[in-house]
Amino acid sequence: MNDKIEHNADSRLSDDSLIRGGPFYEVQRITRLIRSDQWHFKRRIAFAISIGWVPLLLITLLFEPGAVMSFLRDYRIHARMLIAVPVLLLGQGLMESQFRTMVKHLRNARLLADSDLGRADELMAELRRLRDSALPELIIFLLVVAHTALSFSKVVDAAPWLATATTNGLRLTPAGWYAVLISASIFQFLLGLSLWKWLLWWIFAFKLSELHLNLVPTHPDGHGGLGFLGLMVRAFAPISFAVTAVIGATWRHEILHGGAHLMNFKLPAVALVVIVAILALLPLFFFVSQLAALRRKGILDYAVLGQIEMTEFDEKWIAKREGHESQVLTSMESSNVIDFSATYDRIKQLNPLPVDGGTLIPLALSIVVPILPTIFTEIPISVALQDLLKALR
Repeated sequence: MNDKIEHNADSRLSDDSLIRGGPFYEVQRITRLIRSDQWHFKRRIAFAISIGWVPLLLITLLFEPGAVMSFLRDYRIHARMLIAVPVLLLGQGLMESQFRTMVKHLRNARLLADSDLGRADELMAELRRLRDSALPELIIFLLVVAHTALSFSKVVDAAPWLATATTNGLRLTPAGWYAVLISASIFQFLLGLSLWKWLLWWIFAFKLSELHLNLVPTHPDGHGGLGFLGLMVRAFAPISFAVTAVIGATWRHEILHGGAHLMNFKLPAVALVVIVAILALLPLFFFVSQLAALRRKGILDYAVLGQIEMTEFDEKWIAKREGHESQVLTSMESSNVIDFSATYDRIKQLNPLPVDGGTLIPLALSIVVPILPTIFTEIPISVALQDLLKALR
């Protein structure tokens, strides 16, 4: 009975969710890693670490005891299993929360025309079918397997816990095999799953942009009423953080052990920022043309109204002002002119891209923060702080 009640509750919650569906989610629900409306992040993170990181330590202790310190000092595996994987799991909850908030606001604000309400319901039903399909997750799994089979020999090195050098090349240790086959695959699968769920948001945004939206050029959010869409940018921050942490860990290892320098990664770093920006912001560009058209129409429509208002004001208070000069500033018409000018300025300042600087801060931090260990590898933190203090003088 309790299982039935819980399943019904979960079904209701999944109606507006990008996450609560698909084989991976169902396995977690059946095994009680996820229950009803509880994500149980601590339980799931502990389980992932116990599968992906703890065995590496135990296997190294058992088969390569002399390489334990090599394992403990290898920031790459810690970045993947102790930082990136937990962040990706937490990110699932954030993505669901932001998407729910967005859909709820979309309904409460009555942004959809009555004629498009049915199409919006069809869109959500289509997203649920895609989310629940086993095919995307099967493809992700096969891609992980193919990537592991084709490239594992190129990404391992002679770290004592990971592999040993022989005349025929590198030979993986037992812990090395586990890291390649299990630990790395856990991270890669979760990353692929997160990107798949993010693609569902892309689809939703594209389909929504094709519907007739009740937009207002004078809306105080400065985006015609679509400013709330920028909330979804924050949902990409965990994905960006996880990827940057893993990439930064690799760069850090190359600096410490491969003779590389920070400037060697200048172009890859720029590419990373560009890719993150495209993935996070592209769905919002679907609405640019509609908001740009709204701005143009608003300027023209209010210019007509302004012409009428200003003409009447000019005739009454400028052309025929004699004997009424003292009443101009206190008149209702003067207040209307000031209010109208502020409204017209608001329309001209309408931003067709529905995102603000404050919304972009979490995304920027998701790139900067995980890369700091790499920067401090070559630039000591004391030197960085001294330069910062000098810049403040």
